[in-house]
Amino acid sequence: METKRLQAYELMQEQELKGIQSKGYLLRHKKSGARIVLIENEDENKVFSVGFRTPPQDSTGLPHILEHSVLCGSREFPAKDPFVELVKGSLNTFLNAMTYPDKTVYPVASCNDQDFQNLMHVYMDAVFYPNIYENDKTFRQEGWSYELEDEDGELKYNGVVYNEMKGAFSSPDGVLDRMILNSLFPDTSYSNESGGDPDEIPSLTYEDFLDFHRKYYHPSNSYLYLYGDMDMEAKLTWLDEHYLSRFDCAWIDSEIKMQKPFEHPVEWKRYYSISNTETEEMNTYLSYNKVVGTSLDEKLYLAFSILDYALLSAPGAPLKKALTDAGIGHDILGSYENGICQPIFSVIAKNAEESQKDAFIQVIESTLTRLVKEGIDPDALAAGIHYHEFRYREADFGSYPKGLMYGLQMLDSWLYDEKRPFLHLDALDTFAFLKEQIGTSYYEDLIQEYLLDNTHASIVMICPKKGMAAEADRKIQKRLQDYKRSLSREEVEKLVKDTKELRAYQEEPTPPEILEKIPVLKVSDISEEAAPVYNEERKAGDVTCICHPIETNGIGYLTMIFDLRTLTEEEIPYAGLLQAVLGIIDTEHYEYGKLFHEINRRTGGIETSLEMYTDVTKVKEKEFRPTFEIKAKALYAELPFALSMMEEILMRSVLSDEKRLKEILEMLKSRLQMKFLSAGHSSAVLRAMSYHSPAARFKDMTNGIEYYETVSRIADHFDEEKGRLVSILTELCKKIFRKEWMIVSYTGAKESFDAVLAGIAAFSGRLWKEKVKEGGFLLTCTKKNEGFQTASKVQYVAMAGNFIDAGMEYHGALQILKVIMGYEYLWQNIRVKGGAYGCMSSFNRLGEGYFASYRDPHLKNTLDIYQGVTDYLRNFAVSDRDMTKFIIGTISNMDQPMTPAVKGDRSMNLYMNHVTKEMMEQERREVLHATQQDIRNLAGIVEQVLREDQVCVIGNEEKIEQDREVFTEIKALF
Repeated sequence: METKRLQAYELMQEQELKGIQSKGYLLRHKKSGARIVLIENEDENKVFSVGFRTPPQDSTGLPHILEHSVLCGSREFPAKDPFVELVKGSLNTFLNAMTYPDKTVYPVASCNDQDFQNLMHVYMDAVFYPNIYENDKTFRQEGWSYELEDEDGELKYNGVVYNEMKGAFSSPDGVLDRMILNSLFPDTSYSNESGGDPDEIPSLTYEDFLDFHRKYYHPSNSYLYLYGDMDMEAKLTWLDEHYLSRFDCAWIDSEIKMQKPFEHPVEWKRYYSISNTETEEMNTYLSYNKVVGTSLDEKLYLAFSILDYALLSAPGAPLKKALTDAGIGHDILGSYENGICQPIFSVIAKNAEESQKDAFIQVIESTLTRLVKEGIDPDALAAGIHYHEFRYREADFGSYPKGLMYGLQMLDSWLYDEKRPFLHLDALDTFAFLKEQIGTSYYEDLIQEYLLDNTHASIVMICPKKGMAAEADRKIQKRLQDYKRSLSREEVEKLVKDTKELRAYQEEPTPPEILEKIPVLKVSDISEEAAPVYNEERKAGDVTCICHPIETNGIGYLTMIFDLRTLTEEEIPYAGLLQAVLGIIDTEHYEYGKLFHEINRRTGGIETSLEMYTDVTKVKEKEFRPTFEIKAKALYAELPFALSMMEEILMRSVLSDEKRLKEILEMLKSRLQMKFLSAGHSSAVLRAMSYHSPAARFKDMTNGIEYYETVSRIADHFDEEKGRLVSILTELCKKIFRKEWMIVSYTGAKESFDAVLAGIAAFSGRLWKEKVKEGGFLLTCTKKNEGFQTASKVQYVAMAGNFIDAGMEYHGALQILKVIMGYEYLWQNIRVKGGAYGCMSSFNRLGEGYFASYRDPHLKNTLDIYQGVTDYLRNFAVSDRDMTKFIIGTISNMDQPMTPAVKGDRSMNLYMNHVTKEMMEQERREVLHATQQDIRNLAGIVEQVLREDQVCVIGNEEKIEQDREVFTEIKALF
């Protein structure tokens, strides 16, 4: 890039970033003072972000509410929700915004040049010229407002962020994270909750909200980032001419202040709510927390990630093992938070007792003292370094563009020192340094200095309290009633008027001429060809191996797939337990901690999972193929070793270790509880579908609510259950891990195939051969319509059904329906007007359909909104431009960039489900050429799904009781 031609900018730094095959530039915009980083490379998945330092001064959630609000209309794009309009009609690969404890970031990504430019334009206009100054309606919708339907009605609070944070504060894990941060930084902005404490959000005023934007959303306080293969000069010229040159440099005090170290550790005790049916015994969270230097120390930044692995995160790690052996907590977790100015290292014991606090501290400190004296296991350190370096080099972030993740990581240094944006991006030298320190006292010295001798520390306990959420709700209701009683008649009338005006504003459609200002691509720009499928059927001895010839930069991705259709119904949940146990229990040749280290020292990891496939050509039969899968990834030269370790796990695990089995069960129970509270919508959907779908019931039995019930039963009655557990798990291994039930998936370069196939053939010959009793299950389904009560302040509301059973057929337009629901009908009614944080729907080739809400203050009202979908579709009528947007938004979901591993997984999924490339292209054509009549024709499909009335709700115990007529059964989840 020729920076000399860019007169508006000053080049501050230029650097080769070998570790990520890129070149980095740090610039400063001369007139406005804006900071800009460019990362130039050949990645077509381009990323842009604009971010600001936004230290919160209180816990009203101002940064979070502003993040939501600036995307609700701006000077050049005055539509009420340009963010949603973009999602509908953009080929984006990422489009969102995020609030952190000290920054707010607005990133976008796209592979399409024009789309990328459009996204940049809308986001720059949103942050610098939002419509929030025109009236307070966006603030009231996204943040908080009083809601009063009529003069005699009940006064309530509503608002998207308000309800989102009610859900976040319902999770004990979320409460603990906040208390740890607040306890260690009482004199800085980290003592405040940037997301917003629901008790404090209603004290935020509209004027303070505007003042925050005036102060912090200025180019002089901004961090602009461009990544990928693009004309950087053209982008910089555009940024200057359209936005940055309009501002003069200003001094803005947004510095993230450093907390002065404590002279003595502090202790905090706080409470979280549990439902009336939960026990307070063994439900306390204990945490031991230390501040570790600053994030500007690149060696410390990574070294403590390695120590987190070696001390806590790896199975059998010494701190985890010492606490478990001492009976302190049922789930021991490590946490290293290095995305803030002063990183935090934490040791957490879940499901402990408050009385164990002193023993908790003593075990941690005595174990650390012993490790300093005797030395840390060098294999654990080597494994931890290889684990992190492998992921750094692989740069596979799943569905997230790697340019996005690099940009966020860059802020871990750039935000605190504007001259050091590349500190953590080029990490190869740091990894080399850390390897050299194995065998020295480096890591032991870090433990002594930062964990044992460091007084900048806190012990945080959060203890359970029954009925706390209900009591908090009663206090809020009383506060609102008292406030309403204090108002004059005129003031009450104004609240009613304001509520109606906000509702009218939300319901009023944006005029077409305003919507047309938001740029939209053309359908003609999109190919009708589906993404390639990479399947070559080969043989490895007697075993079928589906090879996916893809260039993977020297990494092989290997998956062994074993059919589970020979299981009995009784064995199904135990298959879930077997999957959870294998790999973290002793084998004949390795103690489980050593096994884990050995794997991570030489590979990119080995993991197990249960999956499911359905022949889409036989959906009416409801047959499905459940599988047990073990996956490994490694450099080609290490694949023989990976195979040997897969064999060790499958064939030689010591399943009679009762002590270890009990530990795993307690950990599983804890992790499932976390999942239900943080992602209850997916569990509610799965449960609702299990009332009718045998495949969904299988998933629920192995990873959902029915599975949790099995895990809890065995864990709570372990002495009575252990013999049977060991017997079933042992028998399952012999029944499952057999050559005749096996198929293999392998992704890698073609030249690596022969060696892998030979290894698989030898591997398969050593699998179980002895005869076992085979079963074969036929799962029955029963409609239950359950309400699962928790101490949460919000709900996850799911409704599901099947349309193929009624003789209807799948059509590609159902993919468009998902976009229409998620960003039009459900969005407007459940999120915008209802105040829920999220809403979603899905309809698949199996005929399964569902609607769901996330962190929703409502229950019955949400179900009524689902019922309204049919009429909405029958009367569906939009402009041709809107229809084009829905189509493009759908194609965007279908055309997300794929890593080599994802390309292989997708190809294998299509093979296993019998989905041909022709089917994919037919679906694509049905999407690209869909008409409004095609959407109206979906009304019958949706009507059939809704008619089945399969409902499951996870949420507030009082709300579920209040709407009990919805349910056949009401029960406590925990």
